[in-house]
Amino acid sequence: MNQIIFLYICLVSSLIIGTVFLHLLPRLGKTGNKISDWFCRAPGIDLALTYFMLIPLAIGSFVSGWRGVGIALLAELSTLWIWIFLHELTHRQQRQANIHCQMSQIVGRWQNHMAVWITAFAIPLFWVVRITQVIVYPPLTKLIGLPQYDTKEWVNVSRQKFEGLIGYDLIWCLYCDWMTGVWSLATEMLRNVESFWCPIRFYSEKKCANCQQDFPDIDNGWVAADGKIEDVTELLAAKYTANQEERAWYGHSCRNCQE
Repeated sequence: MNQIIFLYICLVSSLIIGTVFLHLLPRLGKTGNKISDWFCRAPGIDLALTYFMLIPLAIGSFVSGWRGVGIALLAELSTLWIWIFLHELTHRQQRQANIHCQMSQIVGRWQNHMAVWITAFAIPLFWVVRITQVIVYPPLTKLIGLPQYDTKEWVNVSRQKFEGLIGYDLIWCLYCDWMTGVWSLATEMLRNVESFWCPIRFYSEKKCANCQQDFPDIDNGWVAADGKIEDVTELLAAKYTANQEERAWYGHSCRNCQE
């Protein structure tokens, strides 16, 4: 058998086995439900997504270079569509309405589907962000006392519990579920970094207004753009002390107990 075909079959088979395993877990009683819940939040979800997204690419690259990466992507997409088809088929009696058909009526069928698939190109970005959270941020909590986070409270998925999400709708809502948690955690971490090292407002008031929602300290403490460096050092001295347990951004909840 051709090596490429064999690689494709092996990858699709392993991905389907992984999918069946995740579907069977909740049916295995209390222990199965606990394991299933663990795979729905960090670090379990990181391992699950690594299995379905990254490991096939690594295997494909190892076996056949860039051609193997292409085969791995094809295997992942094939498995995704097999799952969508079977999930919609087995839940056809429960299907009364769906998101993608409604949005297709609003913006057009091909426009909606193309737009949805274009968002998949952002997946590598979110992986970089997630890996950064695991590798880059933790040393900062030890070196300079930035607050630690229970990542499973941010990086998790739960929309599979929402009634009526089937097949195509469910897989994309789970993607958004994961993506939103990863991005929100990254923003929270960056709030700490910005207020700790660079608490200076931007000269552009438009930029200040645009960024204020994600960085509330812009209007709640950062030094004016036309201020002096002494203002910055005085602010840092007031906001951070040597005996402070967690050196968080100024609006962080942990400061309510410290100040």
